[in-house]
Amino acid sequence: MSEAFTRTFTATPDHIDELGHVNNAVWVQWIQDVAVSHWNAVARPEDRDAYIWVVLRHEIDYRGNIGTGERAHGTTFIPGEPKGARFDRRVEFHDDGGKLLVSALTTWAMLDRETLRPQRVRAEIAAPFFSHTGRE
Repeated sequence: MSEAFTRTFTATPDHIDELGHVNNAVWVQWIQDVAVSHWNAVARPEDRDAYIWVVLRHEIDYRGNIGTGERAHGTTFIPGEPKGARFDRRVEFHDDGGKLLVSALTTWAMLDRETLRPQRVRAEIAAPFFSHTGRE
């Protein structure tokens, strides 16, 4: 399991749906944002320049929600070793009181930035995620 990376999001009026809380589509965007922030904070510069990521799958459990002005603390980590071009990632969002709001397992594939072809996630690309703690 990798070190955890955390980023905080604050709900704005644009994030709120007709039910008065953060829209599910916004949670998906925040899942992507925390994952990309983790990559940008931890990956080696040469890897950030050479590769990009695409989502293959999101499996999301919605357990709670927040309203305008409230915060969600998104924590992500990589639960295991990559498999070829695929890298699974866990993402959880908690409110200020620690209540679990959203839990997700996402699967990403790494692509060569120029050719857009899948690339195997080699040990040296994954290594920084298993030896670094990041907070934004």
